[in-house]
This record gives sequence, structure tokens and C-alpha cells, in this order.
Amino acid sequence: MSVTTAAATDLHEGLANPRRTLAFLTVALGIVMAVLDGTIVNVALPTIATDQHATAAEAIWIVTGYQLAVVVSLLPMSALAESIGFKKVFSAGLVIFAAASLLCAYSPSLPVLAVARLVQGLGGAALMSIASALVRFIMPAKHMGRGIAGIAMTVAVSGAAGPTIAAAILAVASWHWLFLINVPLGILCFVVGRVTLPETPASGKRFDLRSAGLNVLTIGPLIAGLSAIGTRGVGWWIPAGLVAVSVVSGWFLVQRERREAVPMLPLDLLSIRPFRWAIAASIISFAAQMLAAVSLPFFFSSLLGYDEVQTGLLMTPWPVATAIIAPISARLIERFPGERISGLGSVIFGVGLIALAFLPAHPSVIDIVWRLAVAGLGFGLFQSPNNKVMLSSAPRQRSGGASGMQSTARLLGQSGGAALAAIIFGLTSNYNLPLTMGIAAVFALAAAVLSIWR
Repeated sequence: MSVTTAAATDLHEGLANPRRTLAFLTVALGIVMAVLDGTIVNVALPTIATDQHATAAEAIWIVTGYQLAVVVSLLPMSALAESIGFKKVFSAGLVIFAAASLLCAYSPSLPVLAVARLVQGLGGAALMSIASALVRFIMPAKHMGRGIAGIAMTVAVSGAAGPTIAAAILAVASWHWLFLINVPLGILCFVVGRVTLPETPASGKRFDLRSAGLNVLTIGPLIAGLSAIGTRGVGWWIPAGLVAVSVVSGWFLVQRERREAVPMLPLDLLSIRPFRWAIAASIISFAAQMLAAVSLPFFFSSLLGYDEVQTGLLMTPWPVATAIIAPISARLIERFPGERISGLGSVIFGVGLIALAFLPAHPSVIDIVWRLAVAGLGFGLFQSPNNKVMLSSAPRQRSGGASGMQSTARLLGQSGGAALAAIIFGLTSNYNLPLTMGIAAVFALAAAVLSIWR
């Protein structure tokens, strides 16, 4: 047996404790930071917009810029990790993420903050793109499902908990600490990870720069073009031109990837029906989640008069409900088909969003809380079963591509949701809650149809 084969066999058996636990917690904490930073600034957006003398539509670029950088980098980062090893990419991602967080905290203007968020997104992509694949080398085969479910729950709860954690930080510090907190956590993960994370086999395959560039030119201009529609002073020809660049680049990317045995854009996996529909359901479900997460803080702050701490606390029922249902969902998928559970979760998610669309003109706290709890319950019930269907339908040797595509679907949906919020804010003047929640509900119910159909 060759050295490479032996190493792969040993890694397949997982790590021994306590190294296994420490390695898993390192990956989980890295994921928490990367996912959390996609939503943690939502509550503070009104304050940041005021400080930076920006409109609401312009301030959303703080969210969109991060999501944009992550979503265009996920598949290239996944391919790079398969080429040089998961540990190297994960460690580099921690360094980039922590350094960019420091720059975010001390940015003197909105353009500088937006650029810092783009760099932070590159680090976040390195962390998120390979999390599920890296766990397969940390956990033994018999506990693999438990490890993947743990990462899925971490992602779901972290994404929904952003407003709550933001409220806790803003209660004692300024918005700058939403970024500064990443610096010590990043250093901790880097130090522990260098000791505990496994050295995974590297394929040595040459990194495809052309495909990576086409990937960026396909996804980046699409999200930027949608976001530009809601930005003041931008002519119609700018978003139209960006979308055109995306379409042309996408055509060339698909033609190039069709000739690759192991493509960066996993066309081979997208040909698998359950995987394809799980990806589609994930995209539109996360679009609904982000549309609500971005819109509600502005509604609570500008129209209902709540401050940023109160707004964060009002958003808390969503992540609490998601955290409660996540372990229950993990048990249900051991007994029932994942498609049915994720479909049921999407229906409940849609019902919660419809209820939010019909909030009274002067809602009480209870009116808000129960609606957010229903939405969070449905969203949490959808996520784990859908992820299981997605990952289990992919061949084992393509787990890296499946992991990257899973994260890409989530971030593409969130980027689209944030961009759609910017469009609505730019075209309306009163943060139209029935419109935004109605669109989000349509997305959630469409995810239910896709889940059941597959």
C-alpha cells in the first residue's frame, strides 16, 4: 500500500479524542464566525448608515458585499482545497477573515468598509467551502452523519442568531465590536487548528484559474447588477450591463466545465435529480430568510421606533425556534424521508412569513414574537433534511464539490435576498412589509413544492 493510500485510509477512520472534539469545535467556530458575519450587522445597519451618511439601499452593500465575495469564491476555494489540502486553505481563511474584521472595525467611510467586507468574504469562503468535507476526515465513518448534522445545525442557528448576538454586543459596545470580536476568536481557531486539524490528501491537480475567473464573472456581476437596481443615481444601463456580462460568462463557464472530468462548477452533481432540486430549494429558501432578516430591522427601527438593541431582541424568537427544532429535525430524518420533512418545514416557514405580512399597524411584542417563532420553526425544520438529501445523493468521492455547492447555494440565496431587499428599498419609501414578506412567503412555498416534487 502506498503512503498516500495509507494516509487516506487512516484519515477515513477519523481522529482520536480529544483531538477529534477539538478539531470539530475549531471547524464549527470558524463556521459560526463566517456565517454570523453574513447577518450580524443587519440590526446595526440603520446606525451604520447614519454614521457613514448613507441611505438604506447603500448601507445594504455592507451585507451584499460580504455575501457577494463569499458566493463567488466558494467553488474556487473548494477546488483549491482539493488541490493543496483542506487544512492549508482553512488556516489561510482564518488569517484573512480576522485581518479583514480589524479593517472593518476601523473603516473611516462606507466605501472602505464595503471593500473590507469584500476581503472578509474571501476569508469566510475559505472557511465555509470545505467545512462538511473537512468533517469527513475528522469524524469516524460511523459518526459521519452526526458530524454533518452538527455542521448543518451550526450553520442554521448561526445564520438566524445574528440579530440576537448583535443586540447583546450593541447593548454594551458600539457597532465596531460586531467586527472586532472576530479577531481573538480567529486567533484562537488558528492556533488550535494548526495542532488538531488533519492533514488531508492533496490531489495536486492544477488550479483552474480560467474557470475560477469565469465563475467570478458569472456570479459577481449578477448579484451586483441586481443590487445596483436599488441604488440611487444609477442608470438602468449599469445593472442591465452587469447582468449581460453574467449571462455571457455563464455560457462560457458551462461550455468549459463540460470538458472537465472533475469540474469546478459541479455539473456532474447537478445532473442528479435529488441533488439538483435540493440545491434549488436551498437557494430560494435562504433568499426568503435573508429578505426577512434585512427588511425587518428597518421596519422595526424606522416605522415602529425600536432602537437597535430592542430590534435585536425582537428578532430573537427566530433563532431560538430554529435552535429548538434543529435536533428534533435531525432525529426525524432517521425515520422519515428527508424530502417530506423539508417540504413540511418550508410550508410552516411560509405560513410564518405570511403572518408577518399581515402584522397590525401597531403590533404588540406578542404579535411580532409568535410570527417570528413560526417562521424560525419552519426554517429550522427545512434545513437539516434538505442538507442530508443534498449530501447523501452525491458520490463519496465528490464530497468536496458537494460541500462547496451546498455553501454556494446558501450564499447565492442570501445574496439574492439581500439584493432584492435593496431593490425594494430603492423603489419604495416606507419599507413595505406586506410586499417584502409576501415575496419571501412565495419563495418559501416554492421551496416546499420543490422538496415534495423531488
